[in-house]
Amino acid sequence: MDEQIKQIAERLRGLRDVLELSVDTLVEECELTKEEYLHAESGQYDISVSMLQKIARRYNIALEALMFGEEPKMSTYFITRSGKGTSIERRKAYKYQSLAAGFMNRHADPFIVTVEPKNDDEPMQQNSHNGQEFNLVLKGSMLFCIGGKELILNEGDSIYFDSKIPHGMKALNQQTVKFLAVIM
Repeated sequence: MDEQIKQIAERLRGLRDVLELSVDTLVEECELTKEEYLHAESGQYDISVSMLQKIARRYNIALEALMFGEEPKMSTYFITRSGKGTSIERRKAYKYQSLAAGFMNRHADPFIVTVEPKNDDEPMQQNSHNGQEFNLVLKGSMLFCIGGKELILNEGDSIYFDSKIPHGMKALNQQTVKFLAVIM
């Protein structure tokens, strides 16, 4: 995990250098805090997909270029075989598997997200980003918080929401939860 985060941080610095942007300009244009961005660029802290998506959308680059260092190449269709999607472990408790990493000019970013259970005393990480999101629980149960409201989603349950509203999730019952997340 640490090596993947360091590589993402290098790609963030590289993007900023290529575009000749100051940190202040980037954080203002992407609606991020300077502290949040500098933590990400240092490579010593977790980097949220929502932050990467804000940067990718603002500068019209593929999300996978930041996450995986690869540009999508397919424009007609792209197949992801079971268990074979490009993946990244952002935190010890989260693993994202991209289901469309090779398709160019997507209008949505679909992921299989695996969340490992945490201690109950650990605070839930919340984030927000422009657009909308759809989550479908494939395995397990999760506590989903959105705008201060707590919802329990079980296998087969789904939620579609405005992703500008702060949201987060955690696995319940000390079991791993797996869900499909489509970010638009």
